[in-house]
Amino acid sequence: MSENREHFSSRLGFILAAAGSAVGIGNLVGFPVSATKNGGGAFLLVYALFVAFICLPVMMAEMAMGRHAQKDPLGAYKALANNDKKWKFAGFLAVLTPFMIAVFYMVITVWIFGYLSQTAFGNLDKLANPGHFDEFINSYTVFGYMALVVVIVNLILVGGVKDGIEKAAKFLMPALFVMLIILVGYVLTLDNAMAGVKYYIIPDFSKMNASVLNGALSQAFFSLSLGMGILITYASYISKKDDIVGSAKMVAITDSLVAFVAGLMVLPAIFSFDPNTDPAKLSDSSVSMIFVYLPKILLALQHDIGYFGASAVAFIFFLLVFFAAITSLVSIVEVPTATLSDRKGISRKKALGILTLSTGVLTIMCIMSFGMIDSLTTFTSYGSSNKSFFDIVYDVFYDTILPLNGLMVCLFVMYKWKKVRLSEELRQGSPNYANSFMEKYVNFSLQTFIPAILLLIFVNTVATKFFNISIFGF
Repeated sequence: MSENREHFSSRLGFILAAAGSAVGIGNLVGFPVSATKNGGGAFLLVYALFVAFICLPVMMAEMAMGRHAQKDPLGAYKALANNDKKWKFAGFLAVLTPFMIAVFYMVITVWIFGYLSQTAFGNLDKLANPGHFDEFINSYTVFGYMALVVVIVNLILVGGVKDGIEKAAKFLMPALFVMLIILVGYVLTLDNAMAGVKYYIIPDFSKMNASVLNGALSQAFFSLSLGMGILITYASYISKKDDIVGSAKMVAITDSLVAFVAGLMVLPAIFSFDPNTDPAKLSDSSVSMIFVYLPKILLALQHDIGYFGASAVAFIFFLLVFFAAITSLVSIVEVPTATLSDRKGISRKKALGILTLSTGVLTIMCIMSFGMIDSLTTFTSYGSSNKSFFDIVYDVFYDTILPLNGLMVCLFVMYKWKKVRLSEELRQGSPNYANSFMEKYVNFSLQTFIPAILLLIFVNTVATKFFNISIFGF
């Protein structure tokens, strides 16, 4: 263990920080809608199985790499591979991915902060206007919101692991849970709310097909921050006494629980607003749901609780989503921050300054690619359609690269670092792990079917997204 490396002050701090990285925008809106459209309780069951039997082993492998190496992802691959240059690309990609994901996630967070601010000023009626979102994302006020979000993220990260990331997680995550429960409690009292609960929970196995299974696995994998280098980085801040196995389970349970409970908020609200809602026609896009559809639902609450009451509920909702976005964004930015600090031997403050400038330029380009600048709006084309600069960042680094990074983790820990060393690391802090069914399953799954599944997802995503070919039929 590095004596000079800062560490989380407690296991709880690590779990909350890791859970904060996992609980994001998709959990609160995207997951509930996907579940409702794709079999309700059947989707929830499949999702839970994927989390337990596919995602959890990968999560434990990433955490073991980070804690053993006590380094950022690039340094972890280098140290554990004994400077074998063949694995340098895997480490580089594990850092480049969160760097680029931070760019598109910053854009979404800025929009959320803008809507949060507007609800605070009593402009809910404006947000519910069908054309407002397009006007908002192409207005120069967005850059003012961006500056404020950058300040918030930097204030958290400059404080370091204990006084920055851990303190923020210990405040933001409980606050997020409390707000979510309050909103769920309120929404379930609305007329026709139980119709939404019915669609959300009752299983419909007839909707289960290869496409839904692929979507459920992708949702589970992305939701848990796998393949982003986050868990490697955060685990480098914990001690050998900490229980990685137990912590990984807690993070997975917390993330899944938030996603499930969010469904008890979003779907009942939708069905209360429109009892004739057809779940099949709901948008799969979290962006569309948050910024276009849900403001209309929130405004409709004024008929029962008045405009002020509706605005208050809207403010709590957007604050909830903003907290989820900030905890995720902080964890994403921490990966390149730790890498710069470790590799170049510079302070966190200087590393954050470099990242603010570099990601800031790319974020501005993304913001301007929604109509402000034509060359960025129609930046290129693939998959039979024009793509903006924002589309490229999202499609390449979020939709495509994450399963590839997960595949590399599996191959690395099994065939380079070796399963014996993985088991030794996971046994530290968790003595009951030795010779358990869990140990045997983790070693077997990471060596066989999990990398095969991740390779299949990666190849099919590339084929469908960039060449409009579905080679596996989904």
